[in-house]
Amino acid sequence: MTEHRWFKSYDPQVPLHLDYPDLDIHALVRRKADQLPDKAALKFMGLTLTYGRLFDQVDRLATVLSKRGIKAGDRVVLLMPNCPQFVISFYALMRLGATAVLANPLNVERELVFKFQDSGAKALIVLDLLSQRVNNIKKQVTLELIVYTSLADFLPFPLNLLYPIKRGLDKTMPKVVIERDAHTVMLKELLKEQDAPPVVKIDPREMAVLIYSGGTTGVSKGIMLSHQALVANATQVCAWGNLNGQDSLLAVLPLFHGFGMSVCMNGPLSHGGTVILLPRFNAQEVCRAINKERPTIFAGVPTMFIAIKELPDIDKYDLKSLRGIFVGAAPLPLAVMEEFSQRTGAALIEGYGLTEAVTAVACNPFLGTRKPGTIGIPFPDVEWKIVDLADGVTEMPIGQAGEIILRGPDLMMGYLNLPDKTAETLKDGWLFTGDIGVMDEDGYITLVDRKKDLVIIGGFNVFPSEVDEVLHQHPQVAEAVAVGLPHPRKGEYLKAYVVPKAGQQIDPQEVIAFCQDNLTPYMVPREVEVRAELPKSMIGKVLRRSLREEEEAKWRQKA
Repeated sequence: MTEHRWFKSYDPQVPLHLDYPDLDIHALVRRKADQLPDKAALKFMGLTLTYGRLFDQVDRLATVLSKRGIKAGDRVVLLMPNCPQFVISFYALMRLGATAVLANPLNVERELVFKFQDSGAKALIVLDLLSQRVNNIKKQVTLELIVYTSLADFLPFPLNLLYPIKRGLDKTMPKVVIERDAHTVMLKELLKEQDAPPVVKIDPREMAVLIYSGGTTGVSKGIMLSHQALVANATQVCAWGNLNGQDSLLAVLPLFHGFGMSVCMNGPLSHGGTVILLPRFNAQEVCRAINKERPTIFAGVPTMFIAIKELPDIDKYDLKSLRGIFVGAAPLPLAVMEEFSQRTGAALIEGYGLTEAVTAVACNPFLGTRKPGTIGIPFPDVEWKIVDLADGVTEMPIGQAGEIILRGPDLMMGYLNLPDKTAETLKDGWLFTGDIGVMDEDGYITLVDRKKDLVIIGGFNVFPSEVDEVLHQHPQVAEAVAVGLPHPRKGEYLKAYVVPKAGQQIDPQEVIAFCQDNLTPYMVPREVEVRAELPKSMIGKVLRRSLREEEEAKWRQKA
């Protein structure tokens, strides 16, 4: 057995190696439903679903989806915020051996069309508030089945009766326009099914989930994750945090994201915990939920903790039920970490992950040495090292920067339909992350740069090249580039630099409006600057770094 330098920093309860059940992810979680049928599995806006009730709903949906032609290997898009319907739909698909294609409800039509076409999805399970978006893309995609659900379907009385009234009065909520036909059904009706679902033998090495990530070339990549990888990551997360049936986890991270799916759903449910679902992040609502529901674990991104810290009435909430807080996606300012730790008494642990490895693969210890500013040490059975940026082979000495590469049981199967990109990222069993880091003598890594120009906005990964692509579609734009810049609350934000076509004039606000029509909201640049030209390298490549350095120089002059 290889003795790694980070082993000595593991908490006492964390084994150096773990046993991973040879099961699909549904079967892993189902074991707890069979053992603890009366225990609370989900809580949602006053509703409690026990494990027994949850998996009764899973079985009913799996049965009717099977009758309507969904079988092993089929791909089905889930387009919902955090709600019981997402969890039920996810495990119903897993039970059938189908693949869940996870999509962001904020995706605009262009992005959704790409995901449907690239994945070959044949069905969609979607929140009814998104019906107009679905209607607008139906002719561009091939769908054999559309299943709509309303948030009211899993609200307790009397909220389930009041919700439609509120929706009708609230002019900010999208209008629900469902085009009924033979291929369009309502989830609430499907869950009346009484027959038992089919028995499907599932190979854990088969694909379970497809999650789309941004790409450095502007091409969104479908990341294929196996049941085996999901089981491994859920097992590691729970071992690291010592999660068990006594824990309840506040799930405000989106379940359609790898972080939320594994840390907030698969992990706790596979170990008998209770998941408290919030459909979206709101600092006040998070504090109310902690104060009322008394969760023991909370997973979030730095922008969430900053927003909570700035609440003027935070002192009226009791946050002391928390014992552990997972922090990911971006560095957490030390001052915020210290204040939140004092206020809650919980251990705040920063970690590192990427969807190509499901989610988190490393973390600071809960009980042992936590090194603020680092991304911690690898989970059991995950190995990492720092290699030379030029050759990708030579291991760098302690304290010298290079690319972070890692291997373990969580790695993706590859990128869908992109064999060349897969070969660039997966080499000899190692995942080349594209992130640059420095390792210390104890095996902790400090993230120092992003090789891929990744920008993290509100916890979401944004690749500027995807924004560039949209900017270049503007009729008055000749050249354009988006650059990630530091933001005091959101971590980072995007600024766009555009060069007008000859004889044209550009209104920055009109460019922002154009982006709002063609990009997910958090990807829209906050600022647009019009320039006569953009800085370029000798081969004509636009230099993002030069623009970033210009902005940093301006800030230093103002300071």
